[in-house]
Amino acid sequence: MGRFIYTVQDAQGTVTTGNVEADDEDRAIQTLQTKGLFILSIQSDQAKARGMLNANRMSRGKVSGRELVFFGEQMSTLIGGGIPLVRALSLLSEHAENKNLSAVLGQVTKEVSAGGAFHKALEKHPRVFDEIWVSLVQAGEVSGQLPAVLRQVTAYSESKENIKSKIVTALAYPAVLMFMSSGVLAYFVVFIVPVFAGIFRDFNLKLPMLTQFIIMISSMVSNYIVLMIVAGIGGVLAFRAYIATPQGRLTWNHIQFKIPLFGDFIKNIQTERLLTTMSTLIRSGVSILNAVSVLEGAFKKNLIFQDALRKAKNDIASGRSISESFKKTGIFSGMVTDMMWMGEESGKLPDIIAVLSKYYQEQIDQWVRRFSSMIDPILVVGIGGIIGVIVLSIFMPIFQLSQIH
Repeated sequence: MGRFIYTVQDAQGTVTTGNVEADDEDRAIQTLQTKGLFILSIQSDQAKARGMLNANRMSRGKVSGRELVFFGEQMSTLIGGGIPLVRALSLLSEHAENKNLSAVLGQVTKEVSAGGAFHKALEKHPRVFDEIWVSLVQAGEVSGQLPAVLRQVTAYSESKENIKSKIVTALAYPAVLMFMSSGVLAYFVVFIVPVFAGIFRDFNLKLPMLTQFIIMISSMVSNYIVLMIVAGIGGVLAFRAYIATPQGRLTWNHIQFKIPLFGDFIKNIQTERLLTTMSTLIRSGVSILNAVSVLEGAFKKNLIFQDALRKAKNDIASGRSISESFKKTGIFSGMVTDMMWMGEESGKLPDIIAVLSKYYQEQIDQWVRRFSSMIDPILVVGIGGIIGVIVLSIFMPIFQLSQIH
């Protein structure tokens, strides 16, 4: 005889959890089914203990944004089709390809089947479901429009992933080109230049200034390459440690917004993210004050925006209008605050914010297209020019050797 832990649903839709003694799992299932119960999950208590241990390990793993988008679409379809929440979660947990997501959903299913709120169960897994997910699901539960809200959070997640994908695509080719070009340059400087430098010394040639400079650079790199690598790694670690502090993070955020060519782009990304999230939250039934509060928590990596949202939240709570509160922060453009004012006056604030979000998405798309068209020729010409200078510095003394009789 063994003990089996089960979660079942009766004819009235009530979900209960308990245990039953049986010789094996089949007997346990038969016992429950004879009582007219629909089995959501069942397993032996020993398997449950092992499963919880594995789930705790897996739930700390990574779940991609695309997988969350797929999960949201499936949940919206299942619940909208009349499938009970616990059953929908159980099905997706069983069929999730990502083991980490499967483990998280397994824990969420147990929480909800025990009577817990869906958003509270998601809240216990912040590495997978962020504040936006939790707040939107909570709004859906309160309003009774969970399927519709899940469609909105899915659209929000998909929009975020699309922008991320465009940025990665725009930077991928230049990054690969830079990496390969740096490897070629390093090979020239470390292996080719020293060979010719030795030949030139044997002939006691008076080298041109350009050749002397390239040989000096080659000598420094060859002699101190290990130290340079260690210093580079140490610099990266020191930088990461610095921006992990509040002051360091704030300083880095200010620097990001002032980087030539990239500063406005980074600020546009942050603004688009804020507007898209705010529009989704408000349309899902979250109050403006709660929406701004959620956004404040979502911008942990950008303290400039987080501080602006904190100030706006306090002003809105004290009775100031939304547009005036955002304008007072000095972070948002006049177009953003003016259109927010128009949205407040017309009673169409969510729609106006959605229009603003699409505008910034178009700005981001245009920047990515321009950057992709500009950076490739610049890198090709730049790297080609550097290699040309190195080759020229080598051939100049060779021309002198050819004139020796």
